[in-house]
Amino acid sequence: MSLPLLALAIASFGIGTTEFVIMGLLPDVAADLGVTIPAAGLLVTGYALGVVVGAPIMAMITNRLPRKTTLIGLTCVFIIGNLLCAIAPTYGFLMAARVVTAFCHGAFFGIGAVVAADLVPPTQRARAIALMFAGLTIANILGVPAGTALGQMLGWRATFWAVVGINCIAAISLAICLPARIRHEAGSLSREFRVLGDVQVLLAMAMSVVASASLFSVFTYITPLLRNVTGLDPRTVAGVLILFGVGITVGNIFGGRLADWKLMPSLIGMLGSLAAVLAIFAFTSHFTWPAIVTIFVWGMIDFALVSPLQIRVVDKARDAPNLASTLNQGAFNLGNASGAWIGGTALTLGLDYAALPWVGAGLALCALLLCLASRSIDRRRAVASLAPV
Repeated sequence: MSLPLLALAIASFGIGTTEFVIMGLLPDVAADLGVTIPAAGLLVTGYALGVVVGAPIMAMITNRLPRKTTLIGLTCVFIIGNLLCAIAPTYGFLMAARVVTAFCHGAFFGIGAVVAADLVPPTQRARAIALMFAGLTIANILGVPAGTALGQMLGWRATFWAVVGINCIAAISLAICLPARIRHEAGSLSREFRVLGDVQVLLAMAMSVVASASLFSVFTYITPLLRNVTGLDPRTVAGVLILFGVGITVGNIFGGRLADWKLMPSLIGMLGSLAAVLAIFAFTSHFTWPAIVTIFVWGMIDFALVSPLQIRVVDKARDAPNLASTLNQGAFNLGNASGAWIGGTALTLGLDYAALPWVGAGLALCALLLCLASRSIDRRRAVASLAPV
């Protein structure tokens, strides 16, 4: 089943590049469209909020559609969306194109994760999801730097034209490689939404929100942190960010293997390790090489959480896996937006950049507490099921 998973990874690479490449192009976009850089930065926030709002809407629209057709159709929306970004005459047009494109993000990764898990034996489900998400992590290593370089040489619009080409390749790959028939039982939407009322499903999604907020409360401001606290020059900062991308790619793969081994113990261990590494970063951020090593380890641990959190939601929402998996992508992006806001608020209130890792560590501990509460409920339910009637 390697070819279908490869096709899904190619598509996630295109979508990941779509989401993140704008961050390297903000000065060029701002100058060309006549807006400030902070206003251009809202294109990142707008995309994240588009994922949050679009996830439930697209889940309802695609509920009864064949999975292969749905994934190809969603990829085609990304093609059209990036085409509109490439020709956008105004800032408002570009924002609208970004938001509309983002509506399909959660649905693609949500449905794609369920499809990937169904393509392999039960003991390899988390690894299959991790392989699909590998495209997203590689986008941070290759897609974003290459897109930024292309935009600086040929103009930011050239980058979006290149992303159009990547997504065209992804759509063709999905059409060729995915099985013609993929198991899908379309249920009643009202019944599926009732499943989301289960406290375990809500806890799993809450873990996704808080874990993602832990990352973005620090990573959003990583460049000024590395320049002002660690004392790195811009070129070195770029290299460190690429190293972080390598770390998240490696961690993503290992996270899938750990989740297939023992899901909840792995989640507990990773969340505890994440809090510890961020606390350590508060000290190592003042020294060049210790900071670089800590950032690499931080990236590994943080993205090792992605596939375990996704499979936890799918497992706890067995009667509504597609809906829950899609909404969990919205949860990740809600964490992205809220984490950036929390970090920014901390700075506004007077915290130094060097203190931001403590904010991230605190959020990681909150996610750990949610995980421990979820495991406790599992144990109580297991005991209750063994009790005599």
